[in-house]
Amino acid sequence: MLTPSPFDQDETAPRLLVSVRDADEALAAALAGADLVDAKDPARGALGALPVATVRALVARVAGRAVTSAVAGEPADAAALAAHVAAMAATGVDYVKVAVRPEFSDAALTEAAAAAPGRLIAVLFAGHDPAPGLVARLAAAGFVGAMIDTATKDGRRLPDLLPARTLAAFTRACRRHGLVSGLAGSLALADIEPLGSLGAHYLGFRGGLCRDSDRTKGLDPTRVAEAVRSLRAHARRDAA
Repeated sequence: MLTPSPFDQDETAPRLLVSVRDADEALAAALAGADLVDAKDPARGALGALPVATVRALVARVAGRAVTSAVAGEPADAAALAAHVAAMAATGVDYVKVAVRPEFSDAALTEAAAAAPGRLIAVLFAGHDPAPGLVARLAAAGFVGAMIDTATKDGRRLPDLLPARTLAAFTRACRRHGLVSGLAGSLALADIEPLGSLGAHYLGFRGGLCRDSDRTKGLDPTRVAEAVRSLRAHARRDAA
């Protein structure tokens, strides 16, 4: 199944991705205005995958109210990559996200992309700068997008780990190669303004939109709505 992209490569204002842990949170986020709801288990680290049955229920519950994505985990080696992707792609989710390491071979990347044609997004971690040439390799393999996230949820935000110039270079590389790009990693509402101008297609949130800013607690729809308003205000300022 090829999923039509909701992203315009010429669009400069980012959309809002909200990570959710079940169907109820997904519906609440969508009703509050989130553009994308992203199925993830926050109790299992940065890219903890939810059970396939939970993701299927989530997709059914959102029912076209928002674009859906789901985390397929952090495969320990390249041989496991395609199997992780295929299992999550079978849920009917619009996009699948999976951790990718620079040392994975081109053949493994191509096999993974074929397991979710036109739907696979690579997640790169912010512990170090993205490997030179990796974005081009992902595009050649058939990935539809790439994003940067923080690997360890220890309170440090994405801007604490990578400077704006590095993040902007990453989003430019993605656009140059026709990939959707995303930025995430313990982001707070205050990060929307500085990160919103770096060229990403979406910004991803979890903890900053939860009660007490705790990613393991429930999502707060009021904060989701506030993030939507902030992104729209940022878009209007950019367009002015």
